[in-house]
Amino acid sequence: MPLPIRKALACCVFCASVQLAAAQSGARHASFEIVTRMDIDVDGAPNAYGPPGKKTLDYLSNAHYRARPKGEIVGYLTEEDRDAPVVQGPHDPFPGYYVSTTDYVDRSRTNPKDPLRYVDATKINYVVLGDEARRKGARVGDFVAVYSRRHRRAVFGIVGDSGNPSGAEGSLHLLQELGYPFKSGKTGSVERKDIVIRFFPRSNPERLFFHSQAELDAVAEKMGLSRDFIAAGASKK
Repeated sequence: MPLPIRKALACCVFCASVQLAAAQSGARHASFEIVTRMDIDVDGAPNAYGPPGKKTLDYLSNAHYRARPKGEIVGYLTEEDRDAPVVQGPHDPFPGYYVSTTDYVDRSRTNPKDPLRYVDATKINYVVLGDEARRKGARVGDFVAVYSRRHRRAVFGIVGDSGNPSGAEGSLHLLQELGYPFKSGKTGSVERKDIVIRFFPRSNPERLFFHSQAELDAVAEKMGLSRDFIAAGASKK
């Protein structure tokens, strides 16, 4: 699809999401909170994984289910009927790297081998859907507000992926926005239960996709979602 048409479609989707937010702004959204530790998730970033010799954001072992070397590959796309990774082409963001995937996708990009179909962990605040949040009604695509007790910062985000029953993972961009000095998926984690995630179930029923954090923030604000954790000593970022 030509670039001008893609940009026009993206603009239309964003406008539609703002209109949806405006329509929902009068309704009070139910929410619940989970307190957790948090590992860094880089899935969806086009430079997350690649062959030996490439400067990647994470180790290949972390692309397997629960980081088990013999576990199912869940961090990047593989060719049908075999474990060979799908490799980005010359016109993709990181040629030669693997196509890293997330459950939250841009449905306007129908080719599963398109690395831009997936939510980029370096650009968007997202959390991983765990079993507890799922039981309480959260789904991929829902909005969240996330707070760091340590840094007293609160930001909006989205439920961007699944695959970890604990749900104790957040995108690299999220943790950076919360004030943690992480540079990649290789650099550490939040070991204490310093993270509070406020889930807003059914807040994005159409699973509208956001291409920037600014778009996501604008819609969350328009919907009247709260990232106010003042009772816990938070300050908005």
